Amino acid sequence: MLYRLARSAIFKLDAEKAHDLAIQNFSRFTGTPLDLFYRQHVPDRPVEVMGITFKNPVGLAAGLDKNGECIEAFGAMGFGFVEVGTVTPRPQPGNDKPRLFRVIPAEGIINRFGFNNLGVDNLIENVKKANYDGVIGINIGKNKDTPIEKGAEDYLICMEKVYPYAGYITVNISSPNTPGLRTLQYGEMLDDLLSQLKEKQKQLAEKHGKYVPLTLKIAPDLEDHEIKQIAESLIKNKIDGVIATNTTLDRSLVKDMPHCDEAGGLSGRPLQNRSTEVIRMLAEELDGALPIIGVGGIDSAVSAREKMAAGASLVQIYSGFIYHGPKLVKDIVTNI
Repeated sequence: MLYRLARSAIFKLDAEKAHDLAIQNFSRFTGTPLDLFYRQHVPDRPVEVMGITFKNPVGLAAGLDKNGECIEAFGAMGFGFVEVGTVTPRPQPGNDKPRLFRVIPAEGIINRFGFNNLGVDNLIENVKKANYDGVIGINIGKNKDTPIEKGAEDYLICMEKVYPYAGYITVNISSPNTPGLRTLQYGEMLDDLLSQLKEKQKQLAEKHGKYVPLTLKIAPDLEDHEIKQIAESLIKNKIDGVIATNTTLDRSLVKDMPHCDEAGGLSGRPLQNRSTEVIRMLAEELDGALPIIGVGGIDSAVSAREKMAAGASLVQIYSGFIYHGPKLVKDIVTNI
């Protein structure tokens, strides 16, 4: 009830202004009596994935806390893991505003942020300061002005910097808002990127005396044969996990709704079935070779269960959290 009232007020604001205000308040309230507005007890549901023990299988998807400013606040809400980023080697402003839109009738969100963030060094400082006993994933990307043929260099820079502080590292090559980025999902470009990342992981594991798993985040807008090829590349390069899926460019389920024609990636309920189908196809192709983290339109314990029934070992939420609040975390963990 409390969140519903707060959401009513927040949804009267511009979407990005509301997002920024929420992040500021979460950061400001942490460790004060005001965190009672979102702090909740969530039962332990430990699960081991990628050699890591997660307190529970429900995580925050990347994109909401890009700079790692509110890790403790999300921990207080009961998330078993928090994925921060996407972060790039250098700070960048992202695309022009407005760039975030609510598709309220569909409980969807369209964004074309374009990896706006304060840079990897800033993120690391925030991660180091966070007092959070869950798993922190760090999602890395490339700067917009880095040519796609040199994209691997940006990922390697970020990976080297975040490695000592990450529970796992996610390689984001599936955002639709950085020109050309999704081409890295295909064929030789993907194999080349993954082999370089795997070699860097080996070097860093020796240097730091610990193994940090590497996951790849893929798009939902893939043909069946492309999903099969990605699965083959993941197995071939011994990647530790895959996150399915990022946002979609498909607008078929939000046709004629407010903001439906805005450019960018669509997340939330309209993505729910497609992301589950991609998970199902991936699970069939991977045949247990590596775990899947399911994300896309999860807005209830039932939809989380659907992702797990399709083959996901962990789930992440983003848009569902915006529409339903912290209670969604507790509902899923309790009933999954």
